[in-house]
Amino acid sequence: MGRFTVWDYVVFAAMLLISAVIGVYYAFAGGGQKTSKDFLMGGRSMSALPVALSLTASFMSAVTVLGTPAEIYRYGAIFCIFAITYGLVVLCSAEIFLPVFYKLGITSTYEYLELRFNKYLRLCGTVLFIIQTVLYTGIVIYAPALALNQVTGFDLWGAVVATGVVCTFYCTLGGLKAVVWTDVFQVGIMVAGFSSVIIRAVVVQEGIGRIVNDSYYGGRLNFWDFNPNPLQRHTFWTIVIGGTFTWTGIYGINQSQVQRYIACKSRFHAKMSLYINLVGLWAILACAALCGLALYSIYKDCDPWMAKQVSALDQLMPYLVLDILHDFPGVPGLFVASAYSGTLSTVSSSINALAAVTVEDLIRPYFKSLSEKKLSWISMGMSLFYGGVCIAMAALASLLGALLQAALSIFGMVGGPLLGLFALGILCSFANGIGAFVGLVSGFVISLWVGIGAQIYPPLPERTKPLYLSTAGCNISSGNLTSTEIPLTTVFSTPAAERPALADNWYSLSYLYFSTLGTLITVIVGIIISLLTGGLKQNTDRKFLLTKEDFLSNFSWSKSETPEKVQVLNWKRFAAEDEGTDNPAFSHIEMDVASNKNNVNGLHI
Repeated sequence: MGRFTVWDYVVFAAMLLISAVIGVYYAFAGGGQKTSKDFLMGGRSMSALPVALSLTASFMSAVTVLGTPAEIYRYGAIFCIFAITYGLVVLCSAEIFLPVFYKLGITSTYEYLELRFNKYLRLCGTVLFIIQTVLYTGIVIYAPALALNQVTGFDLWGAVVATGVVCTFYCTLGGLKAVVWTDVFQVGIMVAGFSSVIIRAVVVQEGIGRIVNDSYYGGRLNFWDFNPNPLQRHTFWTIVIGGTFTWTGIYGINQSQVQRYIACKSRFHAKMSLYINLVGLWAILACAALCGLALYSIYKDCDPWMAKQVSALDQLMPYLVLDILHDFPGVPGLFVASAYSGTLSTVSSSINALAAVTVEDLIRPYFKSLSEKKLSWISMGMSLFYGGVCIAMAALASLLGALLQAALSIFGMVGGPLLGLFALGILCSFANGIGAFVGLVSGFVISLWVGIGAQIYPPLPERTKPLYLSTAGCNISSGNLTSTEIPLTTVFSTPAAERPALADNWYSLSYLYFSTLGTLITVIVGIIISLLTGGLKQNTDRKFLLTKEDFLSNFSWSKSETPEKVQVLNWKRFAAEDEGTDNPAFSHIEMDVASNKNNVNGLHI
């Protein structure tokens, strides 16, 4: 096995350097960042293609680059059913959530909760988002650094601090524009890293036919599993239904994604960015799947994980890269750069989103006297601050690895109830603040109950269905082998005695259904409580809901963008009676939420 050479470090450093240069460029291009809107929203002038690539990049963290191939190696290609899920997710985001957020012209998605319900719900949303994102970012920085370090000897803290610092640097200087354009560059690197592995693996295995053949006979091409049992970890139904809810929580309402497609220059561009991004998601899924099958084909007779060559499954990819690419100087470095590109793009969008949420939800409403220039400086300060927090979280992750991972999966359950909250607001005109709050809390409690239960009593192997791995072809002395086989059996047999009845039914629920459960409970409870507390009597402004016009506008004005502006002006006749002022952005109660300056223009540029 090779280690890292000078060339690998050079390639990695070049990737960081180019990212930093893009940040410097956008700090000064076009007169710099004059207002907080320029800094946080790219001045609402982005076009569809870069935004689409950026959405793809930040969604694909290093966890995807290292984790998905290992997932396919261990559990088979049923993971590819996510291709259908992604299609549904993009459809929901573009047709349900995007039209409402775009026409309101908000910066923070949680602003919507105040406009539609009340400011306490907005605060709930904001705080949950901040905790969840900070936790997640810490793991995203640390986990890949650890996996790469253990296999390649790539310096652990050097890498963590370098990525953290570079990321903070270009987020703080260049704002959203820098985040988007560095993401575009990083998607290129990620695809290049994947491609180099796939091409080399095909050459080593003398053609793709052999890889497919090995995978087929190794049971890895298990695409169709229509078992309706919700306890099974991955089946067609858990992935399509559960996956759709889980990812819509990320694409449809998560600030770090929404912030970017709202920054597009027109609604048409915003929708296009989501649909183009779908192609990117499919491409990356296909790359990861091919890598996973290549992994299996190469290691089918000698699994490095059971032979104790690597200590965790996410180290398989770096192990493979060093194994088959060690004769090509700089190429292993390219792969590491692609894993870190995943990290950088995710972390940068998190930092930018955290800054946006903090400024819009926690600073602007309470300090109304601040000028735009001051707010743009505060936004930069917040980026710097959150960059520091994320590096600190990565350090914490090194001390509390498993604990933080558990905390993260528990926070993954936040997505479900929040999605339910937004769905109530956008789809149910009679939902009110009380119903929404009770729904959110009950959805949250149920999700946490299942989630924490699943952490304490992990599902049994017959639920997760790991596929067969062999160490028959390894040339290690048999003494070692027996000692590695035995612990595996004991680990699984001991807990069986004291598992409560709940553990094998309720807590074994597929992890993809946690979010679905949270969403449905939030919506159902929210509707019932709203109807009981007089939700039908309240008069909800049409612009906070998804209306027929939003949906039909796809067909009439998809090509030209001028009528869209006309529509916004004519559309006062629906809501004229409860406007009270001539600012179409807010009803008279919410007039003080944001400064009136720029609202009409800022809405539909």
